[in-house]
Amino acid sequence: MKKSLFVAFICIICLITLNFCKTDNHIDVSVIAKDSVSIAHGKSLFNQHCVVCHSFRQAGIGPHLGGITQDMSANWIMEFIRNPKKMIDAGDKRAVQSYDKFKSYMIPFAFLSDTALNSIVAYLHTQGKPMFKSISDTLMPLLNPWSDTIPMSDLIVDLKLITQLPPSDTTKALLTRITKMDVEPNSKNLFLLDLRGKLYRLFNDRVTTYMDMSLLKPKFIHRPGLATGFGSFAFHPEFNKNGLLYTTHTEPPGSDTADFKYHDSIRVMLQWVLTEWKTNTPSAQNFSGQSREIMRINVESVIHGMQEIIFNPNAKKGTEDYGLLYIGLGDGGAVEHGFPFLAHDLTRIWGNVLRIDPLGKNVGSLISMNQQYGIPASNPFIHLRDSGALGEIYARGFRNPHRITWTSNGKMLVSNIGHFNIESLNLILAGHDYGWPVTEGPFMIDVFGDMKKVYKLPAYYNKYNFTYPVAAYDHDEGLAICGGYEYQGKTIPVLNSKFMFGDIVRGRLFYVNTSDIELGKTAPIYEGRLRIDGVIKTLKQLCGCNKVDLHFGRDALGELYIMTKPDGKLYKMVNAVE
Repeated sequence: MKKSLFVAFICIICLITLNFCKTDNHIDVSVIAKDSVSIAHGKSLFNQHCVVCHSFRQAGIGPHLGGITQDMSANWIMEFIRNPKKMIDAGDKRAVQSYDKFKSYMIPFAFLSDTALNSIVAYLHTQGKPMFKSISDTLMPLLNPWSDTIPMSDLIVDLKLITQLPPSDTTKALLTRITKMDVEPNSKNLFLLDLRGKLYRLFNDRVTTYMDMSLLKPKFIHRPGLATGFGSFAFHPEFNKNGLLYTTHTEPPGSDTADFKYHDSIRVMLQWVLTEWKTNTPSAQNFSGQSREIMRINVESVIHGMQEIIFNPNAKKGTEDYGLLYIGLGDGGAVEHGFPFLAHDLTRIWGNVLRIDPLGKNVGSLISMNQQYGIPASNPFIHLRDSGALGEIYARGFRNPHRITWTSNGKMLVSNIGHFNIESLNLILAGHDYGWPVTEGPFMIDVFGDMKKVYKLPAYYNKYNFTYPVAAYDHDEGLAICGGYEYQGKTIPVLNSKFMFGDIVRGRLFYVNTSDIELGKTAPIYEGRLRIDGVIKTLKQLCGCNKVDLHFGRDALGELYIMTKPDGKLYKMVNAVE
């Protein structure tokens, strides 16, 4: 087996060195608690509420926080955590700079007590400023890596409000955490998922609880949020006969023995669990039945987990892909938290799209190491198993393969949420390498340097045969790609041959023409506008929140829907003009 490309990459980069800067004399740090109890409490709170967006080494959704107590007073930090928007709107210089850079408001944490906030500051004070030393320091970073601006098209899509899901938390800005809609393929019933633990059935525009993960799995957790909780679900294509449903969810570290783990010197923040559920009454309004654990995976942080599982809806019975489960597994945040070797390695599970045979019955399937599922003989790396490669891997090199879908002509697409620069749509072929963390989109990234920067690819990268996005945008346009669907309905002809998607954070509606999706090329992206009750509005206006948390759905007839987390509303696209 070839040595990991990432190992080769390490050989050309100097190791990182950390240097903690001296405290600014203008900042009074004497007021910051320094006792071990406060620091431990602060660390726990940071891991619960903050780590999804911040680290101490690299910027992510928000700025890195290494050394922040050397630059800003404890009181400033506490007030910003309580109400960041208030400080930004008031013109606070540091707050405005952060907003201008990341183009997003942080969620307020007004519910945290003074004691809690003081503890968080105490923990922050233990983390110094990082200073990076790497070979990329001698290179010229790209100031505007993706210079294309997404144009506003003439497309206007009419929305109809279908329903509002029950609030799953009334104490925070996000009333719900609805992220996925999917169809039971036989009854054509629609189901919607709230990450906080409930799977809802939609019938006659009303939702009822089908499955409550907190009741079925006592160790289930949905905190600290973002990607944590009831991650995804997929009905077996023969659910009406076999009653099989698959889910992913998170549990605390050490809840059970992991099938995929790493050296115990690296922290485990939680475990992702893939479960098979069997009901004897597929037509029942509420789930009841038994479960079987298929796979358990340790992850280093609470981000980039197992947020997508899906069966190929185009696969027909008797074909090779029928009944095989695709799994989108991110890098678990390991790369930006200083453990890049956990990704981009055929002997490790993280940062890949997987394909398994959950029943282990497909012709030629090999049994997994834990004896709980099959590995299809046609998977691209199965011939390298004797050398340590994981046969489960179907495609590799992803930071966060957030959504998986197929077009009507069989093209498999994965939307990959990027780090600091590039959001990408990828055309998936078995065995292909999509580059992360050696590349971010079609650019070089240095995991031992400043990961906010990207560089022109060196010529020698051509020999590695990376596969680059078929569509992409940078963080001038949005912060996190929201995977969507090709329109396959009949009621809105204007949307025919369009792949609709968007940006999770800013709530912008994008599309590409499916005829432009071609390997080796980048399809132009266009923006569309939304209209409800005859009035054009943005999703920010509709949900009353600057962080929209946009997600898409599609029903059995191919009609499209959008969901907004803050208010828990589900809309249907009912008409369009251009």
